[in-house]
Amino acid sequence: MKLIICFILAYLIGSIPSAYLLGKLCFHQDIRQLGSGNIGTTNTFRVFGFFPGTTVLLLDIFKGTLGASLPMFVGVAGKQWELVVGMAAVIGHCLPLFLHFQGGKAVATGSGILLAYNPLLFLVAAVMFATLVLITSTVSLASLIVMPIFTIITLLVKDYYLFAAAVLVTIIIYVRHLPNIKRLKNHQENMVHFGLVYYLNQKRHK
Repeated sequence: MKLIICFILAYLIGSIPSAYLLGKLCFHQDIRQLGSGNIGTTNTFRVFGFFPGTTVLLLDIFKGTLGASLPMFVGVAGKQWELVVGMAAVIGHCLPLFLHFQGGKAVATGSGILLAYNPLLFLVAAVMFATLVLITSTVSLASLIVMPIFTIITLLVKDYYLFAAAVLVTIIIYVRHLPNIKRLKNHQENMVHFGLVYYLNQKRHK
């Protein structure tokens, strides 16, 4: 019963639309009507800029961390339950109850589960992700590259519970990023307004 309650609470936590709320409260705009229309971190970076994007990133990570931590809070033994319950927060982020099940793409919330489960591996993944974003200026590309690499790392450290969770999150991320993959193939994907590639493009067009 405790796990069922944790799963429901984690889903509701994941359903909190950070980017939508930030857009409404700080910019009086509906992010669903801007950019790609997605309520995730990437579109927030594109539409509102670096600091609002970073704020949403941290909030979405926190949703995954809080959701994954619920079993520990209620005294359920077993680290694997952090991963299982944490996935409910990912589902909530992708299919939020409060926005007619039209949500984000799971990257930040999925990484929040990792922060609760293994902070050291979270740091490794965060450094890889940040480095790729700063080089490519493309959040979607960084996400699509980091997830398979990280999944391999979970095998190398022989954490099979985490490997299973990483495979599932990778599948969700790739499915949610299908439009981005198409734009990347056609060289039409939007970049965030910082990073090496963005800087070089700006310099070239001056």
